[in-house]
Amino acid sequence: MEIPNGTNYRCAGILLHPTSFPGPYGIGDLGPNAYRFIDFLKLSNIKLWEVLPLGPTGFADSPYQTSSAFAGNPYLISPDHLRDLSLLSDKDFEGMPPWNPENIDYGNATLFKTFLLRTAFKRFIDKNYKDLFSSDPDLMKEYEDFKNSSEWLMDYSLFMAIKDFHDKKPWYLWDDCIKNPSEKEKTRWKNKLKNEIEYYNFIQFLFYIEWKKLKEYANNNGIDIIGDIPFYIGWDSVDVWNYQSLFMLDTKGYPTVVAGVPPDYFSQDGQLWGNPLYNWDEHTKTGYNWWERRFRHHLKLYDHLRIDHFRGFVRCWGVPYGSDVARSGSWYSAPGGEIISTIEMNLGHPLPVIAEDLGHPEKEVSDLCEKYNFPGMRVLQFAFEEPNDNTFMPHNHIKDCVCYTGTHDNDTSLGWYKHTYETSRDKLRRYYSTDASDVSWVMIRAAFGSVAKIAIVPLQDVLSLDSWARYNTPGACHGNWCWRYKEDALSNELSRRLYETTKLYGR
Repeated sequence: MEIPNGTNYRCAGILLHPTSFPGPYGIGDLGPNAYRFIDFLKLSNIKLWEVLPLGPTGFADSPYQTSSAFAGNPYLISPDHLRDLSLLSDKDFEGMPPWNPENIDYGNATLFKTFLLRTAFKRFIDKNYKDLFSSDPDLMKEYEDFKNSSEWLMDYSLFMAIKDFHDKKPWYLWDDCIKNPSEKEKTRWKNKLKNEIEYYNFIQFLFYIEWKKLKEYANNNGIDIIGDIPFYIGWDSVDVWNYQSLFMLDTKGYPTVVAGVPPDYFSQDGQLWGNPLYNWDEHTKTGYNWWERRFRHHLKLYDHLRIDHFRGFVRCWGVPYGSDVARSGSWYSAPGGEIISTIEMNLGHPLPVIAEDLGHPEKEVSDLCEKYNFPGMRVLQFAFEEPNDNTFMPHNHIKDCVCYTGTHDNDTSLGWYKHTYETSRDKLRRYYSTDASDVSWVMIRAAFGSVAKIAIVPLQDVLSLDSWARYNTPGACHGNWCWRYKEDALSNELSRRLYETTKLYGR
């Protein structure tokens, strides 16, 4: 499904990360409940599914602190799929911990999932299972084709294998010989850790065949997927390790400046993210090759791309490494227009991008969006936080934007209403002539009624959930990204309500 610019086409979407799917294994995955969710979207006349970044998570389990710009999160692999491949048996699930159905215990969930993945891999390379797989030449060919066609895979698997060898220490604390290795040194480690590298190849293969199958199912049911690309990459990532010259690092691998944002809506001291800033001069010398490969890769995974922190393509807030707060930083210019033009020219078509242009972006950001026809975002919660008229107010929306009730960084609509200022609550009640007794759906109807051609709401708002269900509290290091919905949450009644609301507002 194409979402053309400048037309009267209107559609609605739901924001939900796969870790939030219900299921018996402690964390949501790409198994049966992912397909049930797509069925629910189809019945509800929802045409878009937006996910958070699907890469391996890093610090504080954040999908925005990934260890690779290309790899998939192994904990999203479905144990049910491994059963189907005869790589897991019922005995492997004995002693599985009891799970909270509405909250992810990342520590225990990742330990259990790792045990299952290691067990599956051991059987995969065992002689009996080699014989079993040799009887399925199509699957084995798919595995070999995946390894041969994924140019990023060897570096990722090598990185993870070396990381295991160093007891999970970050790469900048490794031995000097491998901290910034020659090709000869890499080859030596490839031979030394051959079996462990194959393990990481194997789990990436599992992730990608599952995601490919799920995306095909969504597309065949008339649903497009919006993927999220973090602007920055994690310091302890294969990309920074493998391409150190592309980042602002010292000779020991430590950043000279790290990313963040100045004081804003979310924090009076600004936000200190800790990602190394890009060395734009080096990116320019390479013709922005890393960025192009990144976009090409993600355009195979998703139908549309949301770029988080899009303003970074114009200016980046850099904070001296070691600073306690982000307010001590300064701005660094970025060649966003050159990057986008180069990628579009080499791809031969426009990029299907949604620009996260929140905060207080410069005019250059809106100019960049306008030049490349990238719709920006309007968040309804922000409309009522400001006492005066503002661009987030529904009567100021334009067609070529994406209207959200809230994002992964916001409270749920119900939680926001309960905790915001009375002046904001009063403004909302007067604006919509409501008593706000069903405020989540007041916000949903407002989003769907906007002139914005795309309206997206988090599933937490569809379920009218309170603050405990929010994804992320910016600045908080613990307790984020944990929410899951219950098995019976997606009822037929809820589907009918969504369907009727989308139809009422011409979506």
